[in-house]
Amino acid sequence: MMRIEQKKQELRTQTRRFLLSAAVVFLVVACFVTVTAHAASVTVDLGSGDTSGAEFGVLEALATVLLLALAPSILMMMTSFTRIVIVLSFLRNAMGTQQSPPNQVLVGLALFLTLFIMSPVFDRINTEAYQPYQAGEITREEALENAVEPLKEFMVRQTYANDINLFLTISNEKTGEQILLTGEQEQLLDLGMEIVVPAFITSELKRAFTIGFLLFIPFLIIDMVVSSTLMSMGMVMLPPSMISLPFKIMTFVLVDGWGLLIGTLVRGFR
Repeated sequence: MMRIEQKKQELRTQTRRFLLSAAVVFLVVACFVTVTAHAASVTVDLGSGDTSGAEFGVLEALATVLLLALAPSILMMMTSFTRIVIVLSFLRNAMGTQQSPPNQVLVGLALFLTLFIMSPVFDRINTEAYQPYQAGEITREEALENAVEPLKEFMVRQTYANDINLFLTISNEKTGEQILLTGEQEQLLDLGMEIVVPAFITSELKRAFTIGFLLFIPFLIIDMVVSSTLMSMGMVMLPPSMISLPFKIMTFVLVDGWGLLIGTLVRGFR
């Protein structure tokens, strides 16, 4: 009797799995049919790529795919994301909290801070490039130029002059000329993105590592005080990091470390 009951139970389980699989397959097929029917009304223009009505040019499709593929690189190399995420990583290492906050939290915080800092630049791109292009007032080339200009102005303001001179020398565009940011911004805006972007990211790395060095100093002092105290008490076998960690966290919270750090990062770009 027990075997019969077990076989009945297994049969019921297999029947439920089959019905569930059939329902999932039905939903997938229905969604595919719906999407196919909707896509059938869109025509692809193999000509010049101009859009009118429901037509979607090949050049627009290729540009969209290329933009989506380069979106992570654009986010890291042409915005404030790199400096923020490196500083947050230095902070976690200085506190010695291992994986707390986790990487997902640090990246999410860096992403939303980047959106907050870059919002004026994105607004200019939307106003000067995207909306006029959608309205048919400017061409694709003019829209691209108008979109690049706000990003270039942002990067130039955050770039050291010696970094620009370095890449100018490497590219043989200008050699032996010292370009200063003061009063030379219009001249710097004439440079190509192949010079501005690497110079900008180099300057961002310098600033991020400088901030990381300054973050390590107070926590290093706490580690030294705790280590000296334990040595004087003869507690050589007790790990100093285990004792100093609560003091680091308490000190960071009492001085409102998160507010000070985030406020300094945001104001540094203003």
